[in-house]
Order: sequence, then C-alpha cells, then structure tokens
Amino acid sequence: MPESLWWLLVFVFSLVVLLKASDFFIDAAEKISLFLGVPPFIIGVTIVALGTSLPELVSSIIAVLNNASEIVVSNVVGSNIANTLLVMGTIAVIGRKMVLKMNLSTMDIVMFLGSAFLLCVTVYDGKFTTLEGIFCITGLVAYLYATFESGRKIRNLQKEDINYVKPKLEWQVIPILITSGFFIYLAAKYNIESIIILSTLLNIGTDVIAQSAVAIGTSLPELLVSISAVKKNNAEMAVGNILGSNIFNIFAVMGIPSLIGTLIIPKEVINFSIPIMIIATVLYFYIINNKRVGWWQGVYLLLFYLFFIVKIFL
Repeated sequence: MPESLWWLLVFVFSLVVLLKASDFFIDAAEKISLFLGVPPFIIGVTIVALGTSLPELVSSIIAVLNNASEIVVSNVVGSNIANTLLVMGTIAVIGRKMVLKMNLSTMDIVMFLGSAFLLCVTVYDGKFTTLEGIFCITGLVAYLYATFESGRKIRNLQKEDINYVKPKLEWQVIPILITSGFFIYLAAKYNIESIIILSTLLNIGTDVIAQSAVAIGTSLPELLVSISAVKKNNAEMAVGNILGSNIFNIFAVMGIPSLIGTLIIPKEVINFSIPIMIIATVLYFYIINNKRVGWWQGVYLLLFYLFFIVKIFL
C-alpha cells in the first residue's frame, strides 16, 4: 500500500474516532452534570458549546505540542467558514423558506461580529501571542457569564417543579467519560500526525489540509445538529448553534492553545482566508438579521464555499 494512501486512511479513521469519542464524552459529561444538580441552561452554554468545538480544540492543542501551530488558525478559520457557508447553506436549501423568530441579544451580536474582527486584527502581524490568547479567553468568560446571567433570570421567572426527580447516575457513565477522553487525545494525536506527513508526501501545505478536510470533518457535529433542528422546524436552534460555535472557536480554540506558546499564522490565511471569513460572517449576520432564509440564499452560500475550497488548492 502506498504510504500516502496509508496516512490518508489514518487521517479519515482518526477524524471519525475523534468525532465519535467527543460525542460520547459530552453525553457522559452532561449526565454527570445533571446528577450533580447543575442547571440545564448552564450545561447548554458550557458543555454543549464545548461539545461541537471539542474536536477543533483538542486537535489544536496537539498541533501546538507537535510544533505545527499554523494548523490552529487554519482549523479555526476553516471551521468558521464551513459553519457560515457550508452548514448554513445546507440548512437553507433543506429548509427552503425559513422564517426566524429569534431576536439576537446585543451580547450575541457584539461577540459574533467582534470575535471575527478581533481575530483579523490579532493575526495581522503573522503571529498570535499568549497575551492575545488571554484576551480571547477573557472574552469567552465574559460571554459565558452574560449567557449564564440571562439564563438565571429566565430560570427565576419559572416556577419550581415540585415533581422534579433528581436523575440517577448509571455506573458506566464514569468509565465512558474516561475512555472517551483517552480516545479523543489518541485520535487527535494521530490526526495531526497524519496531516503533517500527508502535507509532506503530497506537497500540500498543512494549512490547506486544515482549512479543507479537517475543517469540514470537525464541522460535521454542527452540520448534523443543524440539519436535525431544521427538520424538526426549529430553525432558531440551527442558526444559534452556528453562531455559538463560531464564537467558541475563536475565543477558546485560538485562546487556549496560545497559552502553550505563540501561534504562527500562514500568509495565505492572512491574505485570503481571513477576508473570506469576515465576508462570510457579515453575510451570515445579514441573513439571520433579515429573519427570512430562502433556498436560493443557501445555493449562493454553497457556491461561495466551493469557490473558497477550490481557491485554497490552486
């Protein structure tokens, strides 16, 4: 078997394991949180938000430890572009004529648009420092706190359910949490190793693979969750999932790995991919702010994503 084919199989298999292990990990963490009495809305803004971005986060940390920090920003930018163009485009085509009833809070708007422009400014010099990472993490904490306060106020307005029964914790939950955590680390390790080796064998930059194959793969949770939500006539959940994931990607997936060391930003990402991400972010905001999403808008988004993928390989 050719070496390139072998490592391609390793890449695909490790990505599948990474996504599946993340799913088991988040499910177990949610059950433990409910058992410990953590309010559901806190689980929603922490564990669920982390869940759809966990593959990107773990892969990015492993990439920095393997001296391939350029993969981090490529993963983040590629994933955010995939979310706003590929995922949003797909659900728009499936939903055909979606009417959104959600009202974005000022915090959501500021964090969604602000995080994208913040990334643009911080990486312009070709590096992302630990200090800039701390700034991003601070932004994430502020966003989670604001969401927590909003959820607490809503919860206080609701009456206590006298029939509430504390859920039991099954014995297998803890082993599942530990085992899935181990497989997340193992899968991320081999996924990053395969990217580095494939980029050498195929003479393709690691940033290109990270922005395309890895980004699409790690955006699958958002895609599947969003498609399921649209089919259940819950378009607000679908678009909200994309918004939250993009905020988390920039603040956490860029911020946390930078605590290990300064991240290197490829020129191609700065000159082409970042501007595409900004355009995609503004387009997404315009679409959801208009509150009406037609299938033709989805087609345009998908064509825009196809243009992006073709362009980075040329």
